[in-house]
Amino acid sequence: MSWLLGDSMFTVSSCVCVFLVILLALIRIFRKVWWVPNRIQKFMGLQGIHGPAYRLVHGSTKEIMSMKKEAMSRPRNMSHDIFPTVQPHTHQWTKIYGKNFLQWQGTQPQLLIAEPELSKEILNNKDRLFRKQKSQGYVKKLFGESISMAEGEKWVKLRKLANHAFHGESLKGMVPDMITSTETMLQRWKNHEGKEIEVFEEFRLLTSEVISRSAFGSSYLEGKRIFDMLMELTSVIFQNALRPRFPGISMFYKTSAEIRADKLEKGIRDTIAEIVKKRENKAMKGEADEFGSDFLGVLLKAHHDTNENQRISFDDIVDECKTFYFAGQETTNALLAWTVFLLALHPDWQEEARKEVLQLFGQQTPTLDGISKLKTMSMIINESLRLYPPVVSLNRQVEKNVKLGGLVIPANAELHVPNLAFHHDPKFWGEDVNLFKPERFSEGVAKATKSNTVAFLPFGLGPRTCVGMNFANAEVKIALAMILQRYSFTLSPGYVHSPIQYMTVRPHRGVQVILHSL
Repeated sequence: MSWLLGDSMFTVSSCVCVFLVILLALIRIFRKVWWVPNRIQKFMGLQGIHGPAYRLVHGSTKEIMSMKKEAMSRPRNMSHDIFPTVQPHTHQWTKIYGKNFLQWQGTQPQLLIAEPELSKEILNNKDRLFRKQKSQGYVKKLFGESISMAEGEKWVKLRKLANHAFHGESLKGMVPDMITSTETMLQRWKNHEGKEIEVFEEFRLLTSEVISRSAFGSSYLEGKRIFDMLMELTSVIFQNALRPRFPGISMFYKTSAEIRADKLEKGIRDTIAEIVKKRENKAMKGEADEFGSDFLGVLLKAHHDTNENQRISFDDIVDECKTFYFAGQETTNALLAWTVFLLALHPDWQEEARKEVLQLFGQQTPTLDGISKLKTMSMIINESLRLYPPVVSLNRQVEKNVKLGGLVIPANAELHVPNLAFHHDPKFWGEDVNLFKPERFSEGVAKATKSNTVAFLPFGLGPRTCVGMNFANAEVKIALAMILQRYSFTLSPGYVHSPIQYMTVRPHRGVQVILHSL
């Protein structure tokens, strides 16, 4: 009988343990999906910060998706007033709740800060309180722990490498690749003279080739494979960005999108591993000058550095390559397309830009030193970046309770600086804010706004300013200069104005122009 009693006691204690485990799990879930969000909402409300009410699990995402869908269904005109269409929720909620308000990405609190001085404090981050968002979920598959997400000593190490790769002699060494790739594109364009051509896709091919050549030298085919997988991965991210997952469920069940994203992430990693192995083998056999001077070469030198403090891991190489591919291609592609659209719409400014290019270069190939003297083109590019910035918000996160101005920000909250809102605010740019007027930048960026407020943030601000800014500027100026030397262009009657926030602000239906040979 004693053994039977013992078994009964064991069964009861096992049931109690299981019950306690389930109870603790339910308490954690309740705390995450209800108690903490409501506590934060009340805490911010007491400080005068309000916003759309938190909805169980979904937060604000259903409202945001609904507002975006409704905005996309409205008839479009040729207006540059894209803020209400691209970010309708931010546009409406700033009117209802004020410049600073609280929204929710599932259970994640997101505090939007549209006051310039507070935004400046966040981005300058002098006290190192505002870190980049933690890399997780789909975003981690795209950027990993790259320079765009890293913090502390790792970020300092990666930033140093990137500065070396995209400045000075290294940048100058990339210019021939930019020129060769643009010549290849213009060769294709000969078949479209006097006809319609869709330039957004053309610039996608151009920027892909430039980065493939700059990053991997002759390994263009491998680069193309990476691009194809990255494009599919970004499509998966875009389609699922506002679909919150129930906390902890991904440990037991993965959606088809998550399974596909895992496969793409592995495919990208394996392809980069093949390229790295080939380059290392060549260096070991003495076939190459060490690891080469392109971007991959810079990373490999750091990977094999004898100084452990300067060395980077293979995972770092993969993450940096993915980030360079995505950020360098996606943003530059959009910038080129919108600039050509604006020049097609404003032939007077197109002619001014062409006149400047021909005065400086004639029919000669542009140079890095020469493009720095293109003042009119710089004004045009800046106005394009103002009206159609590739990135619509700059995001940070706090790890603990911090003070921002007169506010106390709760731990783990995200902070969003809405640069698209700044770029389209008449308070900073005047009542003609939605007109294309490059002359705003005739005295430089610092004096472009009415009150000299920092309200132009296409590449960010402070220590985390986009490290590829010089690379992007050089690529865009070289491509535009070479196009203007050969062609004038007008907007096609078939063009439909359709700016959309994908990963960047892009023309959903492309940019169709008619090419006219000079």
